Amino acid sequence: MKQKPRAGLNRTLFLTKTETKKFRSRLIHASQPVASEQILNKTILQDMIEAVPNLPDQFVDLLFLDPPYNLPKRFNETFFKKKKLKDYTSWMCEWLAPMMRLLKPTASVYICCDWKCSQAVFEAAQQFFKIRSRITWEREKGRGALRNWKNSMEDIWFCTVSKKYTFNVNDVKLKRRVIAPYTHTNGEPKDWEKSRDGNYRLTHPSNLWTDITIPFWSMPENTDHPTQKPEKLLAKLILASTHPGDVVLDPFLGTGAASVTAKKLGRQYVGIEIDEYYCCLAEKRLEIAESNRVIQGYHDGVFWERNSFPRPQREE
Repeated sequence: MKQKPRAGLNRTLFLTKTETKKFRSRLIHASQPVASEQILNKTILQDMIEAVPNLPDQFVDLLFLDPPYNLPKRFNETFFKKKKLKDYTSWMCEWLAPMMRLLKPTASVYICCDWKCSQAVFEAAQQFFKIRSRITWEREKGRGALRNWKNSMEDIWFCTVSKKYTFNVNDVKLKRRVIAPYTHTNGEPKDWEKSRDGNYRLTHPSNLWTDITIPFWSMPENTDHPTQKPEKLLAKLILASTHPGDVVLDPFLGTGAASVTAKKLGRQYVGIEIDEYYCCLAEKRLEIAESNRVIQGYHDGVFWERNSFPRPQREE
């Protein structure tokens, strides 16, 4: 991939030729049947249609799916062509069907989409899973439209294989500033806490997310992938639907957000990606995660409302 000129403060990750050679050597193929220990915590460079039939049965606890939305879009060396909605649903069903074998009976599935293809995704998902909810999250990035409302939202369909599944509600509560600090009759805070940095309340997670920041040039997780998902978004899904040591599979890995976040949170992962450059970027991010487990917007085991994490106080 040809590198763009970078401003001095731009932290977007890229690869040198030396790094590309280094990380390429870590990539694997699933060209024949493999056991789980051969692929866990690895990046598979391969078309997922070819890789999936060779993966082991029932080894996945969380399946994260971020397929190309039904839009004409270039992903480095590949290009996705827009389909009719019914054809997009059929395309999804073609690769979802063989994936069912990989999932544990207790597995959860999250499928990303935009508003235009959300109904098509629902039609495909309901053929295989029990649909639990539709998460809508604010994607506050990009230019406004002159003749329409700016599109600042995307959907994630939350599904499960069966009625038995993991949902760790206490691990994904959101810490918000208290606007109306109600108190008990004795003056003590009512469902909120005082701190040196302000008044905050832990709130139950809803299916409307307004606290996500899209990766941009000043963030160390940013890459040139056109549809990169934020680590904070992945952290919510992973913490809600898995336990430490569980396996997260992303067959549309891109530059590795799912694998990297899983690693930072003590989960195992398998990523499949058809583009070699993206695979190598994912491996670079995984190497960085060895020494840096920070997830922007997630501190001390708590998700913070956007721009609300307190800055360190100066000593008086």
